[in-house]
Amino acid sequence: MVRAYIFLFFFIPLTFLFSVSAIISTFFDSSGRIYAGHARLWGKLALAMNLIKVTVTGSEHLPDGPVIFMSNHQSNFDILSLLAAMPRQFYWIAKKELFDIPVFGSSMRRGGYIPLDRGDGRKALKSIDDAAASIHQGKSVVLFPEGTRTPDGNLLPFKRGGFILARKADVPVVPVTINGSGRINPANSFRLYNGDITITLHPPVIIPSGLRRSEAEIWLMETVREQIESALEH
Repeated sequence: MVRAYIFLFFFIPLTFLFSVSAIISTFFDSSGRIYAGHARLWGKLALAMNLIKVTVTGSEHLPDGPVIFMSNHQSNFDILSLLAAMPRQFYWIAKKELFDIPVFGSSMRRGGYIPLDRGDGRKALKSIDDAAASIHQGKSVVLFPEGTRTPDGNLLPFKRGGFILARKADVPVVPVTINGSGRINPANSFRLYNGDITITLHPPVIIPSGLRRSEAEIWLMETVREQIESALEH
């Protein structure tokens, strides 16, 4: 417990400072590269504070052009790890509640991240359309198809929204498997532990032609789940 309190003692002001600095950067750089650099450095510093090393494998699978990264979700350190180590600039699709956090939420909006209102079906579809438009502009995005953290490391059922987005955006989906983060910061626990995190990037998945909308979404959901699970440590 003491370790977690010490971590938060430094992490909270660090997050505030980086959020403010990142917001300011958006007034001078419309490309988002400086903002992405802020996010990467924030993630690296936060991981270093808990002595966590992140290793990425499978970068050679990344195709040219925008993609949708779909990852399993074991702990809050998934977000820090992806920001710190992913070999490509990306934007988050995240639950709307995160955008309501003072300063931090404003920073996410300025950074071009996309809020998803899961409590309102009509707004959720609008968020998906906004995300598809961003992808068509050349932006890669990351989302957690489970929608929340798993309590035991096993994959939860996937939400349909990300796969509707993939069908509409018509870009490759890159499944991502994260291992180790659940042991460092278990779900529903305040404790922090030592450990390393590995991120596995799988070959891109492309929806076959000739499938109807619902068939395409179900096929993609099953294929992505199979890929993520193939590298998951139990």
